[in-house]
Amino acid sequence: MSSESDNARPEVVAFQELSLLVRHIEDELASFRKRALAAEARVKELEAISGEEPTDIVALTRENADLKKRLDAATARTRQLLERVRFVRQQGAKGGEK
Repeated sequence: MSSESDNARPEVVAFQELSLLVRHIEDELASFRKRALAAEARVKELEAISGEEPTDIVALTRENADLKKRLDAATARTRQLLERVRFVRQQGAKGGEK
């Protein structure tokens, strides 16, 4: 038998195709493994960083809550002043009519 006649046999062709597919899958698997290792390293890095930050996050959360309270209080005072200005304008308009 010659090698050309072996290549013509369907099982040989199928085996060659399968072999090629396996090589491609091996390459993809290696790529996925590399990406997974990089992702795991990044997760460890972020975990290490986040281990240092909780106090900062707590402090910023408290500061944010305090600023929100101060903003709400300032908004309420501004509305009161606006109401007073409207009242004074109304009183001035009524006084000018007399």
